[in-house]
Amino acid sequence: MNKQLLTYFYIMVGFGLMLAVSGCTDFQEGEDAYNRGDYETALKKFRPLGERGDPAAQFFLGEMYGHGKGVPQDYSVAIKWYRLAANQGLADAQYTLGLWYVLGEKGGPQDYVLAHMWLTLAAHEGEQGAFKPKDILENKMTPNQIAEAQRLAREWKAKGK
Repeated sequence: MNKQLLTYFYIMVGFGLMLAVSGCTDFQEGEDAYNRGDYETALKKFRPLGERGDPAAQFFLGEMYGHGKGVPQDYSVAIKWYRLAANQGLADAQYTLGLWYVLGEKGGPQDYVLAHMWLTLAAHEGEQGAFKPKDILENKMTPNQIAEAQRLAREWKAKGK
C-alpha cells in the first residue's frame, strides 16, 4: 500500500471511530435524558441516530411517540419507528409490535398473523416475555393463520435480518 493510501486509510478509520464514539455518547446522553424525563433533550439525541439507522434510538423514538413523551402522541409514527428497529432485529421493538398487532389499537389494525410473526421473532432474539402472549394468541388463531405467521417469520429470518 502506498503511503498516501495508507494515510487516507488511517484518517478514515479514525473518522469512523470518532463517529462511533460520538454516536454512543449521543445515545447514552439521550437515554439518560429520557430516564430523567427530559424528553426534549432525548428527542434531540435520538432523532439523528434513528434517522441514521440506530435501532435502539429508533425504539426509543417509538416509545416517545407511542406514549406522547416530549412529542404529540402519534401511533402511526410510533409504529414506523418500532418497525424500523424491529426490521433490524431489535427484540424489544419486535415484541412491542407483536403486542400492538394483538390488541389492534394504537393506530394499527388487529392482525394475529403479524402479531404472531413479530412475537416469534422477538422470542427467537431472546425476548422471554414474547412466549406467553404468543402461546395465548395461538389459541385464537386458525392452523392456517399460524402456518402463515411461521412462514413469514422464516422468510424474514432468511433475508438475513
